Amino acid sequence: MNSMTTSAHLEPDTTSRVTVFAPTDRGGRFVSLRIGGDSVDIALIANPGTADALRALARAADEAASALDQMTEPVSDGAA
Repeated sequence: MNSMTTSAHLEPDTTSRVTVFAPTDRGGRFVSLRIGGDSVDIALIANPGTADALRALARAADEAASALDQMTEPVSDGAA
């Protein structure tokens, strides 16, 4: 990843979109993964050869989602 650090809060209405850019006479091919909301858009640009980095990002996002799911599960009082 190149240099930039930013943060944004995900909200329930946060959207994501993938756009595939095919090769043209002016440039190469790449994929854009855009995550956004009302006032913030983050676009990740992935060139060929970076699929494993996107897969690792997807695994980390799934792990984070599982942690959030666990946070919202009702707490059991131990009664059977």
